[in-house]
Amino acid sequence: MLIKQPDHIASSEITPKATYMRRREFLAALVTLPTVSRMVTTSDAVTPKNAVTSYTNFYEFGSDKGDASRYGGAFKPSPWTVTVDGLCGKPGTYALEDILKPHPLEERVYRMRCVEGWSMVIPWDGFALANLLKRFQPSDKARFVEFTSVERASEMPGVRRGVLPFPYREGLRMDEAMHPLTILAAGLYGETLLTPNGAPLRLVVPWKYGFKGIKSIVRIHFVEKQPLNTWQDANPFYYGFYANVNPAVATPSYSQATERRLGEIFKRETLPFNGYAEQVASMYAGMDPKKLF
Repeated sequence: MLIKQPDHIASSEITPKATYMRRREFLAALVTLPTVSRMVTTSDAVTPKNAVTSYTNFYEFGSDKGDASRYGGAFKPSPWTVTVDGLCGKPGTYALEDILKPHPLEERVYRMRCVEGWSMVIPWDGFALANLLKRFQPSDKARFVEFTSVERASEMPGVRRGVLPFPYREGLRMDEAMHPLTILAAGLYGETLLTPNGAPLRLVVPWKYGFKGIKSIVRIHFVEKQPLNTWQDANPFYYGFYANVNPAVATPSYSQATERRLGEIFKRETLPFNGYAEQVASMYAGMDPKKLF
């Protein structure tokens, strides 16, 4: 075996310092990341990545769709912890690694619906939220689960400006949270989740409007009474708790009957429950469809 001395090694053969310094991180990723399986729930073409990562609602950075991309460089998604409390048997503060490690990632290709009449098709990398929540042993009294986003005024211009009543909060009924379509996402397009899309951990509920997909989660809270989400708090006339898609009911400012896929020109028909009615409609049997907003 030929062992080269430093003077005989060409510069092209030298590993860049930045890559060398991250070698342990890379090797750890190879060991801990599972094989990714794939669940495709639509035959529609996937929305281009650059559109999904640059056109986002992340009000902690600002109210413009490009603000999270514009100002997100200062945000630090690592290290990260999530506090779990409320009506559960195993409360505590968990490192992101402890949240992710036991759960095999899956690629879930989901239709996603935006409030302003836009929609997308996104390949998320995540795992069933139910698998995580079961670890914390929610009690029989826990009928809802509430999520809270990070609030860092030093890194998030929208927080400093008070765009919304922060910290951002969202909630699900326990049966919604335990539904197999509901996931926690840690990546998209086969890559680590980017800041504009909610790094390092966000909620994805494909049969609901996008504002239910809370980003950069720092707290999971089990409660008995229905929690008040941020948009419901800010404008209860326009936003409710359920955020389901019912095309037959118009919002206060526009019809929901059609939508435009991001990057496309022509509109398409909006499907009840965003096309997932067969899987989820039974959870809302007997409820007034007009109240599912």
